[in-house]
Amino acid sequence: LFFVTNFLARVLGSSLIRRHFHLLLSGLVLFGPVLSFWVSKYSIFANSNHYLYRKFLRSTWGWTCIFTGSFITLLSLSARHSPSLSLRHLSRVGLAGLLWWGCRHLLTLLEDAAGTCYEPMTPGQDGQSLASPVQPLLLLHEDQNKASCLKAHMLWRGYEVSQDVLILCFCCLLLVEEMCVFGHHLERQKPLQRSPGTPLRIIFLLCVLLLLVWMFLLLCLLAYFPKFPSQQLGGALGYLGWRGLYQGLYRLGSRWGCPGLPREGLSTTILALKCPSKLRNELPNPLSRLHAVNVTSR
Repeated sequence: LFFVTNFLARVLGSSLIRRHFHLLLSGLVLFGPVLSFWVSKYSIFANSNHYLYRKFLRSTWGWTCIFTGSFITLLSLSARHSPSLSLRHLSRVGLAGLLWWGCRHLLTLLEDAAGTCYEPMTPGQDGQSLASPVQPLLLLHEDQNKASCLKAHMLWRGYEVSQDVLILCFCCLLLVEEMCVFGHHLERQKPLQRSPGTPLRIIFLLCVLLLLVWMFLLLCLLAYFPKFPSQQLGGALGYLGWRGLYQGLYRLGSRWGCPGLPREGLSTTILALKCPSKLRNELPNPLSRLHAVNVTSR
């Protein structure tokens, strides 16, 4: 556990991952649908009722909130033992959840406004012969929204944004942004000869596994259920949400009432945490300095 978590912390804390992970995710969203030409439609992942889709994809934010919130709490308590600091860092997850809730409801309203519900007609309803090769017409239902239309087993046609790809991209970027701090925390603890506890290392490892699951599910959606351009729009909105929070709002700092970046406030002063005997040896003694000045004047 010690070796694996240290290795993963160095990988996630490297400048390559911190600065270019969003480019990797963007390339996956753009070119992932190309894999649909090589994957098999008889694969178990081509079934939309697969266990991974039912248990993880429909509750993506819930899993991310639980694991990320636990990691932030344990990390902040391990660094400073300050409940107020832990609550301030946990507020980042709350703001991200509020953004996802508002974005989901806004997209639902836009889809209901831009789409239309249709009911397929039987060949006898449109007055055509049963042997007619013409495709049956559709009955229009203007009073239906998308949820009720699909629940009634009718057809919904309109512009939409893939909310699954949106939340997967947003959660991947959020997890990487929060976990990058762990490598810096390990470096700060080395001079103090302190090591993070086992619970913190375990929850960090679980967060990494969750990140891999989200990336795998994203790849499966793009390869087995390609929807252009709704999936690309969802990925773009997820990127913009991460950009607006971590590259915009959180950089304002606590003086503006913002929770700040993940690393803010977690760094402790090394000299202040050392034992008092070493601290007295390293700090200058004002009495000895005053004695030296008196001898020089004499």
